[in-house]
Amino acid sequence: MKRNWVYFTFAGAVALALMAWTARQASRSLRQPEPAPVPATGTVKKNLPAAAPAIELHRFPGVQGPTHVSQVPSAVPAEWQRYGTGGTNRLAVLLTDTNSAWLGLAHGLRSIGVPFVMTPQPAQALAHRVVLVYPRLAGNSFTAPELRALAAHPRTRGTLIAANVLGGGFEEIFGFVAAVPSQQHYEIGFPASHALTAGFTHPRERVFRVASPQAPAAIAGKYHYTQPSAPPLAIYEDGSAAILLKQWEAGYACAFGFDPGYLLALGYNNREEGIARAYVNQFEPSLDVLLRLLKELYTAASPAPLTLGTVPFGRQLPVLITHDVDYHRSLTNALAYAEFETGVGVRATYFTQVKYLRDFNDLAFFNDTAPPVLKRLRALGHELASHTVCHSKVFSRLPLGTGTERYPDYQPFVRTPILTVGGSVLGEMRVSKFLLEQFCGQEIVSFRPGHLSNPYSLPQALVATGYRHSSSVTANNSLTHLPFQLNYDRGLVAETPIFEFPVTIEDEEKPPLGERVQAALDVARELARYGGLMNVLIHPDITGHKLQFERDFVTALKPVAWFGTVNEFASWWAARNEVAVDVELSANFAAVTLAAPQPLNGLPLNIPVGWQLQSTTPEGLKTAQSGTTLVIEQLPARARLIFRR
Repeated sequence: MKRNWVYFTFAGAVALALMAWTARQASRSLRQPEPAPVPATGTVKKNLPAAAPAIELHRFPGVQGPTHVSQVPSAVPAEWQRYGTGGTNRLAVLLTDTNSAWLGLAHGLRSIGVPFVMTPQPAQALAHRVVLVYPRLAGNSFTAPELRALAAHPRTRGTLIAANVLGGGFEEIFGFVAAVPSQQHYEIGFPASHALTAGFTHPRERVFRVASPQAPAAIAGKYHYTQPSAPPLAIYEDGSAAILLKQWEAGYACAFGFDPGYLLALGYNNREEGIARAYVNQFEPSLDVLLRLLKELYTAASPAPLTLGTVPFGRQLPVLITHDVDYHRSLTNALAYAEFETGVGVRATYFTQVKYLRDFNDLAFFNDTAPPVLKRLRALGHELASHTVCHSKVFSRLPLGTGTERYPDYQPFVRTPILTVGGSVLGEMRVSKFLLEQFCGQEIVSFRPGHLSNPYSLPQALVATGYRHSSSVTANNSLTHLPFQLNYDRGLVAETPIFEFPVTIEDEEKPPLGERVQAALDVARELARYGGLMNVLIHPDITGHKLQFERDFVTALKPVAWFGTVNEFASWWAARNEVAVDVELSANFAAVTLAAPQPLNGLPLNIPVGWQLQSTTPEGLKTAQSGTTLVIEQLPARARLIFRR
């Protein structure tokens, strides 16, 4: 895997232009007026001009396709109204600018499990105990009566959270003199212990990034607050106030000096601009710290702070064992991993390259020997997934394609690490999916590109080609160890139904994987504190120390973790994402209504201390309560739970 660089120097741009010209010339040289007929079976060589090597193509007799056309959907801007309904127990997000990065905030709150409602109406928002004003709180955003009502909220009955408080007479409410813009800030730390931040014990939780130290000005919209009336909850690297927290009689007033939605969007869209402190294999919880802080603020102030857990059946963390099968010896080696996994009750995901062409990278190993291995992997209970056709390092720079690419006519050819001819994004995705489904008897719904090369068009291309799940980035590059929903073009405006499950640990960095068991378990321990995802990528190019790593790793985590395939966890996560939670309170009881549009098993609810389940509708709903966690085994489309509190 390599970091997917987005920005280049001028020299790099010139090199890319030259490379594109070379690719066009190579593409022309591959065209032939009358290509020779392809034999019915076996590997064939096509005689090309002297400038190009011969292409060796493995042909499966009678196999051609797919025959349908993959249509890339148009971008449909997301509407805040999709998130605009729900009870007053929820966090209210008061939108002051609907052209902001509110979609990143919405996706983040859903990932961390905080129920919320979005509205541009102050009166509707102020019916909720906890209100988040986003993306800024300024005097020109509201009428004078609305400003007075917002200012009274923390004094009378609630908690007021705001991003970028820029006037409007709120200085006293939040406790500062002025909000000063500064593009040089890049890091935020929690200088003292506080009940809201007590869970942030790791050094990378105590200090998290909001910009790159090398280019802090690349992330705009940062402010610090001068002369705080109380010690700041968080400070920038220079000691100035980044997050203010002032306690009032009935709640808190909390001011963020940056745009949380925009920061979330940077990570989710793989545009982190050098913020990450490592590419992979390390704990990088910047977005998770932000989301957990919002969750803590909500639970501290809400009278009914019920949230959704992030791990099936209330286990400590989800673990995905994933394999990239992209080398001619990997297919047979994969069986050794699969046999072990089945033996210990673990289902894994095998991202398999359908390499039917010999090129610079490797032999054409997706040949007649492949189908029996695929069927065996499937019989052992594992998921098969796509890892493209040609495994190009420049997949992110291939043309989108026509959506009509089909085997065997689709012939992407890797000439050098930086030159692939004849390939396209849609071709790589649709042809690999077709061939895997042809031979494994399983619908292919998960995708991972070679080298995690991530084109901007990937989210909508996944939709067009029939995938439902992606594992195409690292957790470090995403700044989060939680799954998240992908946006069209990796942008701010339109969302897709695809979720991303980022890679936590991989096997290509030094030292060898077999020497990194404890380091991986250390990361898992940090993730288990808040239910973060542990997605482990192992190439089965060898067995040896890699297989031993997996044995030791699985043995250590099996007692506390939930293990499953990408499809299993992703399907669960997508269903959880749509669960609506509303609460009605009476003197001694709380009535919780859950609406689940999709079937969902093992949903954990985080409930307040002292709540005890009394009854359920429908009757006989299978549940298990342990302290402040209640797990519902099979959640129906609608359920009502009565708690004594």
